[in-house]
Amino acid sequence: MIRHGPTAWTEENRIQGHSDIPLSAGGRDMVCGWRVPPDLAAYDWVSSPLSRARETAVLLSGKQPAVEPRLKEMNYGEWEGLRLADLRSELGDEMAANEARGLDFRPPGGESPRQLQDRLRPWLAEVAARGRPTLVVAHHGVLRALVSLATGWTLTGRPPEKLQWAAAHTFRLDDNGGVSAERLNISLDKT
Repeated sequence: MIRHGPTAWTEENRIQGHSDIPLSAGGRDMVCGWRVPPDLAAYDWVSSPLSRARETAVLLSGKQPAVEPRLKEMNYGEWEGLRLADLRSELGDEMAANEARGLDFRPPGGESPRQLQDRLRPWLAEVAARGRPTLVVAHHGVLRALVSLATGWTLTGRPPEKLQWAAAHTFRLDDNGGVSAERLNISLDKT
């Protein structure tokens, strides 16, 4: 899996969720500075339907990826477009208690990471049944959900490994779509 490049909202520290925010000029430049390891480049390419992920896939592969709606970022409901730091400041203890729920953290009108995992599980089983190596371009929330499924991390405290942006992360699926982490943070930087 590869996380999409930055957008204007990324640069402003805004929550994007389902909002379809395209890559920024800086995001395009960043992605153009990445190189996909040759052994991954031949995989089937699949992307979230959101333009920031689709464009990242095209810039990296030179072709249109298959689009999978279940790879869409977590729905942040009423919080999309807002800044996490502002929400923490405004909501105080209420926000801290919500974040402490880990997999059950849920923005008003949005979905929880657990619900995102439930959305991903059937797709993962389908990929496992196809038996084809697949490269996904999606979102930070999707990556966190996969790491959680692969490691048992409950999304409380720090992740098992800090997830780098300009990186590919490899996972292995068992026959039923169960996930294990193979290697995280494979650098995509050309230098």
